[in-house]
Amino acid sequence: MKVPNKLFIATLFSLLFCCFVTAQEKNNKKKEIPEAISVDSIIEIKSSYNPLAPAKAAFYSAVLPGLGQAYNKKYWKIPIVYGGLATGIYFYTTNNKEYNRYRDAYKSRLAGLTTDEFYYDTNGELLDTPRVSTDGLERGQEFYRKNKEISLLVTIGIYALNIIDANVDAHLMQFNVDENLSLAPHFRINEMDATSNLGLTLNFKF
Repeated sequence: MKVPNKLFIATLFSLLFCCFVTAQEKNNKKKEIPEAISVDSIIEIKSSYNPLAPAKAAFYSAVLPGLGQAYNKKYWKIPIVYGGLATGIYFYTTNNKEYNRYRDAYKSRLAGLTTDEFYYDTNGELLDTPRVSTDGLERGQEFYRKNKEISLLVTIGIYALNIIDANVDAHLMQFNVDENLSLAPHFRINEMDATSNLGLTLNFKF
């Protein structure tokens, strides 16, 4: 009778020990899961925002226009940037060329010469009176000089906007700017008195 009692006690002790170990492992797993989730969440929060991204995008666009837009993966903006810069450079070059024409002819008149291009017609024949007077040359210089300066300012402005756009895009890409939060203009006709209402609509969905 003693042997069965010992065997029963040993079996019972083994079962209790196994249950204790299993329960302990379950408790350990329950403790580990929140810690793992919290660590992952912290890593995800930290990695979702890069404070250096706007500065990088602005720097890239300053070095090479359009490169910041490529960094932000807004590739459709690159043709717009180069189209604006090309237009500004084209008008600056054209106005500068015309300014130099009028300036050279004006200098030739002041030197007492009558050999500038405005003394000849389109066929290259010498005219008795120039196509553009000396006063006209002065006005032409002033006109093209102003246009040249405006074209230069526009080109510089487009270059600056290229940098600002890349910087702002890099900021906004790190925030939630979906359709649940939007600000849009609206235009509505009042059917009672046929007047129009113009305003802004703010949409915010939870």
